[in-house]
Amino acid sequence: MEKILNDTEGFVDKQSLKNYWYVVALADDVNSNPISVKLLNEDFVIWRESNGGLTAAEERCPHRQAPLSHGHLENGCLVCPYHGWTFSESGKCINIPSAADSVPIPPRAHLNTVEVIEKYGLIWLCSGKPLNPLFELEEESDPSFRRINTEVQKWKVAATRMVDNFLDITHFPYVHAGTFGAGQDTKAPNITLEHLDDDFFGYRYEILAANPEEAKSTSGSNEESVERSMTSGFNLPLTVRSTITYKSGLEHIILLLSTPIDDVSSYFTFVIWRNDDFTIPEEEVISFDRAIGEEDRVMLEKLNGAMPLDKTALVNVQSDKASVEWRRQLLKLING
Repeated sequence: MEKILNDTEGFVDKQSLKNYWYVVALADDVNSNPISVKLLNEDFVIWRESNGGLTAAEERCPHRQAPLSHGHLENGCLVCPYHGWTFSESGKCINIPSAADSVPIPPRAHLNTVEVIEKYGLIWLCSGKPLNPLFELEEESDPSFRRINTEVQKWKVAATRMVDNFLDITHFPYVHAGTFGAGQDTKAPNITLEHLDDDFFGYRYEILAANPEEAKSTSGSNEESVERSMTSGFNLPLTVRSTITYKSGLEHIILLLSTPIDDVSSYFTFVIWRNDDFTIPEEEVISFDRAIGEEDRVMLEKLNGAMPLDKTALVNVQSDKASVEWRRQLLKLING
């Protein structure tokens, strides 16, 4: 029997969620200084090693709990801003300036590190033990596609509400009336769920989308409306991928990444892959998608609290099949 998450039981406190990968920053955000991030209500520090690799650890120094992200780097090692304790690329404490040379470093002085990888221009954390490697996207290694990253934002909304929204197409004529949704048919097509590939589960559909002037660089068309062949699918726990194919053969892949900071706030970024001619400036390509994302944010931040996950807690219709299935699988993941 599926379990309802009640008001006294936080989503982010679920131990099983720690065993998955989440985006916390752009790769370019971690350079000459350490950074602080928050994932599943826990604080972490990330820094770049002398060889270009990454280390991530609990944010607080084990000595007097100073925030290590306020420290600095020396030859790839992190120096605490409070008492100068120095931690190597593995999180091992290698220097306590106040201690005599003959005194050994206490075992508890070493940092508790967590798993961190750099992929798709992003920094991914797993604060537990990864159950699976991060999914592979074939467009990343296809020279006919280019990747465009966007900044990591902080949204005042539960990550679960974001995923539910990204899997839904019936809000397009309303939330996205200012971008591509104007004049769209409000009747949703019949949805058939399927494995879109080895990593994403969802559905395929066709829409006729508005193509205003600011969208023409994205769509590659000068027509007033364009036909889109699309898919929307999820990869547990909180990743959504949308694919758009135009009649011209242009493909526009969007990876939508929602990371729970806590129960009611999240990091968000999206990544695009396109098989265009690479001549259109990146900012021109993504400006329309930015506007779409802003419409989503404004709407979602009006919704209070965490999203109920049990299938009976919300009223659902046929067009909600993808979200209902995602929630079912997510609850199974949470409950082990």
